[in-house]
Formats: sequence, C-alpha cells, structure tokens
Amino acid sequence: MATEQKAADTGKVTLSVIKADIGGFVGHSAMHPALMDCAKEKLAVAKKSGLLVDYHVSACGDDLQLIMTHRHGVDHEPVHRLAWDTFEAGTAVAKDLHLYGAGQDLLADAFSGNVRGQGPGVAEMEFVERKSDPVLIFMADKTSAGAWNLPLYKMFADPFTTA
Repeated sequence: MATEQKAADTGKVTLSVIKADIGGFVGHSAMHPALMDCAKEKLAVAKKSGLLVDYHVSACGDDLQLIMTHRHGVDHEPVHRLAWDTFEAGTAVAKDLHLYGAGQDLLADAFSGNVRGQGPGVAEMEFVERKSDPVLIFMADKTSAGAWNLPLYKMFADPFTTA
C-alpha cells in the first residue's frame, strides 16, 4: 500500500514488462493467436477495473509478453498476480491445443506474491511520465543479453552515427 500511495502522490507511472513461455506454436518459433487473445481478455478486464492504465500483449518467439502501465510501483502484488493468472489461463489454452512446452516457464505450482523467481522474466521501472516519453522494449527468445551489444553500440556509442 505504501508503494501504491507513493506512486499515486508523485504522479509516477510504472512500466511492467513480464514474459513467460507458456506454449509454442510450431515449436519455439511462434505464439498461437488463441493465447494472445486469452491474454488480451485478461488485461482488458484489469484495465477496465482500474488496476492498469494501459497494456499491450505481444510475443517474441514462443514467449508471451505482457507490457503494462499502472500507478502502483514496482513489485505490486496485484499486478504480478494478474500476470501469473494470465500465464496460467494461457497455459490451460495451450494444453487444450496440445502446444509445445505448455507452461514450461511456470516453475512454481502457486503464486507467492511476486513472479520473480517463479519462472517468468520481469523488467519494471517507475518514472515521472512526460508529454512525449517513448519507451523501447527489446525482446528476445533463446538468446543472451549480449545480443544487444552491437545494436546498442551502433545507436548510442558509434562515433560515425552519434554526435
């Protein structure tokens, strides 16, 4: 509650990106549209209830990506529970469709207040939103963080393309 009150008082917005592999369509290469639809339905309900400010459901390979904005601060239990419940609902759909590796990133049997350490990948940040505040989210599947070294260097450090 203290984090939620702090975020609301300061006008900060929290960007939560939570991803999990809950079932692949054609192996690890794609996400079945039914899983995307399931996630969109769950997040739409959360937005309507006021838990989320906005959201976007995406995929990278067979990873379902939940991109959510809210005003509750990082590690907010109801937001993490929403992600966990969304992944569990998607896993049920994946099992019904007999998709590859259904629920493979859900390492725990039950939600414990935070998805960290339970399988899904999490990146969250809290900031004061400005009039124009674009955000880039780099997504990858079956790779390491080093995959971004060259693109980030070319964007921000290459003396031939930066001022």
